[in-house]
Amino acid sequence: MFEDLFYKAQDGIATVTINRPKVRNAVRPRTYEELTEAMKQAADDPEVGVVVLTGAGDKAFCSGGDVKDQSNRKPYIGRAHMRRLLTLSTAMRMMDKPIIAKVRGFCVGGGNEINLFCDMTVASEDAKFGQVGPRVGSVPIWGACQLLARYVGERKAREMLYTCRLYSAREALEMGLINQVCTADKLDEEVAKLCEEVLDKSPQSIRIAKLALNSGSDQEFYGSYFPTSELLASIYGNEENMEGITAFLEKRPPNFRRFRRR
Repeated sequence: MFEDLFYKAQDGIATVTINRPKVRNAVRPRTYEELTEAMKQAADDPEVGVVVLTGAGDKAFCSGGDVKDQSNRKPYIGRAHMRRLLTLSTAMRMMDKPIIAKVRGFCVGGGNEINLFCDMTVASEDAKFGQVGPRVGSVPIWGACQLLARYVGERKAREMLYTCRLYSAREALEMGLINQVCTADKLDEEVAKLCEEVLDKSPQSIRIAKLALNSGSDQEFYGSYFPTSELLASIYGNEENMEGITAFLEKRPPNFRRFRRR
């Protein structure tokens, strides 16, 4: 059924695995669409009480958007892509079941935005978190600019967005970005324990709690999303964006300074 994902539902847990390990589980349009379908499938399954979202292999949870795909985007394609993103984030935020991110390796860019849309995160000690859009002339306004400050505070959010630094799992825990860190060999076990804790509680209470918790932040999120989606669409195909993407694909530093001098 899925090309970019594995989906498995068993014992009350739906496990959704981004299965593109050769590109560190980078997400392309098909991946976003399949993730949306997988979330809807889990939401509609009365036997599922909690969802685990993870990435195949041990190198990455998700390394963000597939830059090769982005190199072909123009503003009109960007608008369609933003609608695709909004559909996925809505499915995740409005699903009345908790989503737990199980993170190994890189969780950066759009991958960290997907992490933000999850309810809880457990990471192995080798995990790395961050936002890297400005390195390629992009900006994380799918969710990071709107929600990141709620997790880590406004000052830290600005640091993450402006510098594109990567942070260890321990640093992510300290700043409030994730819930728990464990050794790599214990990650599956710890996530399973967390799932069992959730499944042992009243499903009705969990549903109401999730939707109530999201109601405040999501009013702000969706209120700011629609104008910023047009802004992001306008980025695709302009000089700075193409300089950043071309430099990334050619494995060289981008020269954004030449744009500053204009």
